This record gives sequence, structure tokens and C-alpha cells, in this order.
Amino acid sequence: MKQILPALGAPRPALPPSVLGVAESDLDPAGWVCPEPFRWAAPLSCLHPSRTLPATISSSLPSANRSQLQGFWCQPASQLPRDQLSALIRRLASLQVPLQAWQLSCLANLASRCGLQDDFRLHPPSLLLFYNLSQVRAADCRAFIHRAAQGDVELLDHLPDQRVTLWRVALACLGGPLPRLRASDLQLLGVLVCDMDASSITTADPRVLENLQRCPQLTADQRTALNSLLAGGRTQLGPPGSWTVEELQALGPLATYISSHLWAQVQEAVGLGFFHSVVAACRTGRLSQHEARRFVSSFLESKAKPLSSGGRLRTGRACVRGNITAATLRDDLFLVHYDCAQLESCLDSRVLTANLDPLLHHPLPAECQRVVKAKLTQIYPGGLPEDQLRLITSLVYLYSGPEIGQWNITSSDTVVALLAPDVALENQTEVRARGQVGGQVGGPSPSLPHWPCPCPQAVLQTFLDHNGTVSSALLLAVGGARLCWMSPQQIQTIRPQELRLAGALDVSSCPQSRKDVLYAKAQEAFGSSRTPTAYYGLMRPYLGGAPAEELRQLAQANISMDIDTFASLNPHVLQSLDVGTVIALLGPNVGDLQKARSHPTVRSWLRSLSSSALGQLGLDTDPASPSGSAHATSGPPSTTPQAPHPAHTSGLPGNAAQASTSGSLWAPLGYLPLAVALPSSLLWLLHWGTSGPVPLCSPGYPGFCGRRCLGVARFTGVRSRKNRAAGCSRMPTWAEGQALSPQPT
Repeated sequence: MKQILPALGAPRPALPPSVLGVAESDLDPAGWVCPEPFRWAAPLSCLHPSRTLPATISSSLPSANRSQLQGFWCQPASQLPRDQLSALIRRLASLQVPLQAWQLSCLANLASRCGLQDDFRLHPPSLLLFYNLSQVRAADCRAFIHRAAQGDVELLDHLPDQRVTLWRVALACLGGPLPRLRASDLQLLGVLVCDMDASSITTADPRVLENLQRCPQLTADQRTALNSLLAGGRTQLGPPGSWTVEELQALGPLATYISSHLWAQVQEAVGLGFFHSVVAACRTGRLSQHEARRFVSSFLESKAKPLSSGGRLRTGRACVRGNITAATLRDDLFLVHYDCAQLESCLDSRVLTANLDPLLHHPLPAECQRVVKAKLTQIYPGGLPEDQLRLITSLVYLYSGPEIGQWNITSSDTVVALLAPDVALENQTEVRARGQVGGQVGGPSPSLPHWPCPCPQAVLQTFLDHNGTVSSALLLAVGGARLCWMSPQQIQTIRPQELRLAGALDVSSCPQSRKDVLYAKAQEAFGSSRTPTAYYGLMRPYLGGAPAEELRQLAQANISMDIDTFASLNPHVLQSLDVGTVIALLGPNVGDLQKARSHPTVRSWLRSLSSSALGQLGLDTDPASPSGSAHATSGPPSTTPQAPHPAHTSGLPGNAAQASTSGSLWAPLGYLPLAVALPSSLLWLLHWGTSGPVPLCSPGYPGFCGRRCLGVARFTGVRSRKNRAAGCSRMPTWAEGQALSPQPT
């Protein structure tokens, strides 16, 4: 049985032909689909006529498993008839297939064009985050938001405006901005509460704690609000003096944000009992070292003054707590009994070398980590042996380049042990947050994996100096984002064959200098791909380093770039692309510019455009206007009202499917009740058009859902020869659309 949907043209060792949904006879000896050169002039179709991809997908869909569907690709899916596309989306939901943002954004536009958005109850929750929110019916609003709130809102990192709009629409479903969120409101909002500002948290129903537990992390202001809420005693826990171990455990990772001021008010037995449970969870891998260390540092700070008056030695060298033994290190309260000064005084070299692993499984504060590193340097002045290196993942960020150069790294397993685990990244992020190490971090996200210290490059260089090679297995084990840690010279050592075997690695978070080098290296590996689809499928993650000419050719090839990939392109290269090229490059995803217009890369390109060009895109002529929510991306949205600001959009009235291809804020008249339900301060969110939705996949047009009206017709109403051949009816002009939209009051 053929398998389905991952990117066409992937090399056989990474994605065999069976996964591509094509037969061996359709492949050339190198394993690529169809013998056509990369420099194409028009889209090509290389599958044998008797084996069309939709038929392959249709026959394979009932038996497709989770891992196969995880390779979902919009290009072949866009050829599916409406009912088969619907079945695919439902199977993605039933199997809980984890898709990435670039997959979900294009799938959302495809589903909307086919009129499938109303079936949202059967769709993956994360897919709902990417839908055209203006097309949510008033009667479905609460159900839609409730299901969307079960998704992963972090997937909207490249769509800041969509995330802001999602929060505002959620508030609209509740009847508008509220002075205080009730328990029923919180149940509806789910994880969306993670976007609340601090004042909304402190005034919300105390059951807001259940929502906050689902947040991957809290901002500094949100942490302050959390501690204020807990200190007030309004939650089910009551005042800090009445807390129990079980209640603290029920808070989950949220308890790691509790301040030292509150820990000082907790009963000693309760605090120690909870400390015991946190360290036990950390040592068994049920809680990350980063979270556990955050708690340990706060808890020990709360106990420092009382314990110091009782003889706890902080600056002396005498061991007053007793020598540390293997049994001592098995105690989950080890860090309560031994501060960092006592760790230095009471831990001898023999015990350290024999028990390094159990010691480092404790969430050691940074000061204690430095003590351990100093002791290891004394024991191994010529550099740590390789068997010990695999144990010091949590310490590697403390080492300098010359120190790492002394190590004997001969195995790729050692490189993976040092760089792959999340604890390595967590430690470096923590150092950056404290401001102890300087360094330039590229990109818009505060969580990018760029280390200010030289250790990643030094680890890789030491491995290469010992005749190591960067293999595909190493690339896959370390992960795509960690390619950002390699120097340009180290990237050059990657052989094209190894990159081909590793496949498409996500390097979108790299600084531009690395993207440029990785693009050139990826060209060596994938530049001979035989079809546009094959080339784009493999090169997509590396296009952040692509030159303008490359992007123009991709635009001509009709590859329909997703907004996530677009946002990772070189901002300087984008400046040389005109509106027509970007429209052709994004295809049916062009309206996602509205959802991402506050993203730095998108915003800089929009600001380079004239008012007429912005109008052609259907965007407000002021890129920095509130319609793009640029004003709202500096912090979490508030539940307080915002001033209305009418926004132009690129959706076209009279055809719901066409409107939704743009990802814009248009809504047909059939969706008027939600607009009526909105408070006046939020009416700018929605516009409505003509008499109602006309699905693209209607009885009058029984063809594939993926076909669309091409070219200028989307914006001017001109019915081109391609459009007539596709069965597209005339669309309203932009001026007609504006005449039908409501005027601001």
C-alpha cells in the first residue's frame, strides 16, 4: 500500500518512494521524481497520468498512520477533491498528528477555500488558530474558541497579528472586554489566557491558575501578577501559611514561579516536602532542570537569612556539614543541607569523579555549577576525558573555547550528548536572561538557540579536529536549529550527501549570516532536484538565504509559499521584490500577510511599499496602523477596549472561498450575526460582503478544491483565459468590494 504526502523529491534514504506516493518506475536512478532541470519556466507535472497523486492519496488515506501524515504537504493535498480533503483533515485530527506552523497555515487556507471551516469541531485544534476568524458564525463562536484554545498558540509566533486578533475575537465571544474574567469565561478561553496582561490575571477569578498551568512560560509581569494573586489568599490554596504539599504539587510547573518572599511564609515542613518532590521529579526527568533550578534558587533564597544566623557558612572554607558521600547525593534535600560554599568545602575529588552523574542530576544553582566546574578543572588540568564529557551537559556553557579545545572528542555521540539536550539550551538562555554574558542574537524571537558563549562551535571544532565528520545522523540527532551554532567554516565541512540524507532541517531561527551559508550548502545538496515541487520541498527551510532571483523563479513556478517561510526570508532581499512577485510567490497564502504584518520581516517589506501597492495587497495604507495590530505586539493584549480602526483587507465579497484564501478579515453577509454581536469598539475586526458564501467547490464547479482563480482577477475582477478555463466566475473589483464594506462611524 502506497504511503502519502511528505515532500516530493525527498531522497530515498530519508523518505522512500513509498512515502511519496509514487512508484519506483516514476523515479530516476538517483531517486528523484521526474527528470527535469531545476531552472524551470513553468510549473511541471511529472507523475504518470495513470497514477495521479489525488488517487494515490485517496487509496492510502484510510491506512495512513501518524508518522506518515506528519509529513503532510500542501502541494499534493491541494489537488484533492473536497470530500477527500475533508477526510484528510479529520484523520489528522483523530490521530492527533503534530503539524508545524508552515503546514497548518497553508492547510487552513486550503480548507477555507473549500468551505470546510464550518466543520471545525472535527478539525485539529491547532488548525483553528490559522483560520480566517472573521468567518466564524456567531452561533459557533464559543464552540470555535473553546476548541481553538486547545491548540498550541506558540505556533503563531510568525503571525503576531493573528494571535492578537484571536484574543480579541475570543473576548467578543464573551460579549466584549470584561472588567473581570469569570470562571466560565476562563473555561472557554483555555490556553488563550496565556496572552492576558498582568492586571487581567490579578482581577480574574482565582481559577485562572488552571489556565496558567498550560502556559509554556510566563512573562516577568505575569509572574508578578501570579505571586500577587497567590499572596492575596483568594485562590483555593488560601494564604501561603496554609498551603500543603499536595496543593503545591497540583500547581505543576506553575509552582516554580513562586517568589522567595512567599516561600518564606510557607510552613517549613511543607516547603521541604515540596522541595523533595521537585528534586525527585527533576532527577527522574519529569521536570526540566530549568524549571527545577528556578524553584530551587527561589526557595533557597528564602531560607538563606534564617539559616545563616544558625551557623550556615557561606564564605568560610571549613566543612561544617560533614563530608559529602554517595549516600548524601542520593538525598533529594541535598541542596538544602549544603549551600555552594559547603559544596566546595565538603566534596572531595574521589567522590566527585565517582558520583558526577548523580550530582549533576540535582538542579544546581549557577554558583554551585561553577564550583563543580572548578573542581573538575583541578582534577583534569589537561581536559576532561570523553566518558566524563557526556555527563556535563548542564555545565558545558561555562567552558571557554580554549578549555573545550583540550577535550578529546572522537565520537559523534559525545557531540550529541553535549549539544542536543534541551538542558544545554536552557542553561544558555538563563545566562542571557541574567545579562551575565553579552552577545548578539539574531531574529525576532527571544528564545532563539544562539549561544553567546563559544562552546557549541568549540565542541564541533574539537570533534572535527579529531577527524570527526558531520554526518546525517549527527545532523538529525542535534537538530536543525542547532546548525545555527556552527561557524561558516564548519558548515562548509558538511558533505552534500549527508545533508541530503538528513533531509529538510528547520534553520529558520538562524541569524542571517548562517542562513546565507546554509542556503549555499543546501544548493549543493538539493539544487539538482528535477521538479519545482521537489526542489521547494527540500529547500524550503534554507530559503532564508536565497537571493532575489531565486525567489522570482519560485514565484513563476507557482509553489504557493507559506507565510512562515516567507517571514524567514532575508529582509534585505525582500526589499527588491515587487508586489506582483510576492503575490505570485505566496499564491493563495498572500492574505496571510495581514496575519503577520507586525512580524519584523513582513513589516519592513510593507513599509517599503507605496500606498497604492498596499492597496493592491488589500492592506491598510499605513503599515504601522492598529489594523495591523502592530501596536499590540509589544506585550500581551489587555481585556480593556481598544480604539476602533477600520482596516482594508484583501478578501473579496461574494465568495467565501475566495475571501478566505487571503486570510483576511472579510466576512460574507451570512456571517453577519457575529459582527452584530461585537461591541462597537471591536467592529473593526470584521467586514462583510455580499449575499452569502459561495463555496469554490460548488455543484457548478465539481473540480479539485485546490484550483483557484489565478492572476490579476483576484484583485481586479478581470476574468483571464486561465480563470475561464478553471471555471471561475467573475469576481468583484477592489472598488466594488470597498463600496460594499461598512463605513466607520
